[in-house]
Amino acid sequence: MKKREIKLGIPSYITVESEEGSFIGEQNSSKFEKEDICVEANENGEIWLTADNSPVKTVKLRWNTPLERTSKILGGVWERTYGDAEWKGMSGTRFMPWYFLALNEGVVTGYGVKVRPSAMCFWEADTRGITLVLDVRCGGTGVVLSGRKLLAAEIVAMRADDCTSFEAAKAFCKCMCTDPIFPDFPVYGSNNWYYAYGDSSEKEILQDTDYIVDITKGAENRPYMVIDDCWQEHHRLDEYNGGPWKKGNEKFPDMGALAKKLEEKGVRPGIWVRFLLNEEETIPEEWRISHNGCLDPSHPEALAYIKEDVKRICEWGYTLIKHDFTTFDLFGRWGLEMNPFPTSDGWSFYDKSKTSAEIVVELYRAIYETAKEYHVMILGCNTIGHLGAGLMHMQRTGDDTSGKTWERTKMMGVNTLAFCLPQHGTFFDIDADCVGIMGNIPWKLNSQWADLVTRSGTSLFVSAKPGVLNETEKEELHQMMLKASLQEEHKIPVDWEYTDCPELWADENEEIEYNWYEEAGPETRGNSCHYYRYIPLS
Repeated sequence: MKKREIKLGIPSYITVESEEGSFIGEQNSSKFEKEDICVEANENGEIWLTADNSPVKTVKLRWNTPLERTSKILGGVWERTYGDAEWKGMSGTRFMPWYFLALNEGVVTGYGVKVRPSAMCFWEADTRGITLVLDVRCGGTGVVLSGRKLLAAEIVAMRADDCTSFEAAKAFCKCMCTDPIFPDFPVYGSNNWYYAYGDSSEKEILQDTDYIVDITKGAENRPYMVIDDCWQEHHRLDEYNGGPWKKGNEKFPDMGALAKKLEEKGVRPGIWVRFLLNEEETIPEEWRISHNGCLDPSHPEALAYIKEDVKRICEWGYTLIKHDFTTFDLFGRWGLEMNPFPTSDGWSFYDKSKTSAEIVVELYRAIYETAKEYHVMILGCNTIGHLGAGLMHMQRTGDDTSGKTWERTKMMGVNTLAFCLPQHGTFFDIDADCVGIMGNIPWKLNSQWADLVTRSGTSLFVSAKPGVLNETEKEELHQMMLKASLQEEHKIPVDWEYTDCPELWADENEEIEYNWYEEAGPETRGNSCHYYRYIPLS
């Protein structure tokens, strides 16, 4: 591989939007000044913003340096893929959060910002130039910096040739993240969500534990048993999946004792939690976000409360915390609804002096540092990977797969794994989600999905209902789990430039072709949600 860092140079234009309006600076200037607002774009790619009393909403930088119109483009996502990642032709209307790659005649050029910026950043590319938008709002209103000098983002750009597009993508991810954290051992195991869907109990968790121990016998690296949504005190099936997170419900009488039982059976205990949704009546309204009532981590006391929840779970004995819904609970939108901004106008967090990105990073840091004291691993789900890199060991990089519908697993699983795989081992380890085994999906399809996750070297989790697989199928899964305990293979998608569901996967030793398509064609039930394609949501 031949790679080199490139500089975008002085922006052709800098535009600043405040609560008072939108203002364009002088052409070909690295500095924007208007009244108390100042933006500086230095030669190192740093974008600095200062303001006294003016609430600033966005900073836009434009370079009128065109890309080749024959380029194929791969963009990032706000928080996780929804089966919608793929290399595409040039489109000036497409926005690309955090970074994008341009492929033309064997040369790959990456444009992005370093991880954990202080702004929600997205790019646009067209045949006339490149645009970077920095959303520095606090929630949906302009941030009030009160004279503070904010490093909003650090731009990085890289050009690579004499390599594959996948190799270039992975190298560029390393440029954007120089301080990742990873698990100390290969992570794999069981999570019964995709057959139980929240209808579970301690008894069933212990049965699932016996099953995962059976299908991993012979592995020196113990698997995880992750307890998903079902255990919390106020859990109401298909209605409410938030806190309090202080104890279990009648089906989970003692969460600390359960963690010990899991350890004694030979697995590592893991647990799912949704920290920001909490209906405990003693929580003051001042700690809550105005538009949805979730906990506001910009409030110091609310953040301290969340840290106590983390500490309690660690002290129970769980060694992996999967925290979920933080993006939706903060912004009121799923990633695929952020078009292009992460949240609506008109509301703010408690601390109006901080940007949304800063508040998210502070939340992730608080969870990570609290858990770190107990040597507990963090797995983010519905989390913003670009803000969490360096503060979480793993990230669930796609929307839910399924135990019910193959079309959903194909779309949300295979697509996610292929197009987020460059972040594996560069940002964090990735979790492309579970293999749901409850009898609805033919094993010949599910076994391919399990095999691919295993051979990719990423984390294999199964939701295997005991008794569904026959002895032959069970032994096939057993062999896959043994491989997953080691994560020695690292196959990558060979045909990812041409399809959104890669079938050809290879490493230096072999190439494997998968068949993701049912002979009778895909299931075509409709959905009421306009932002999903026709696949069923279950």
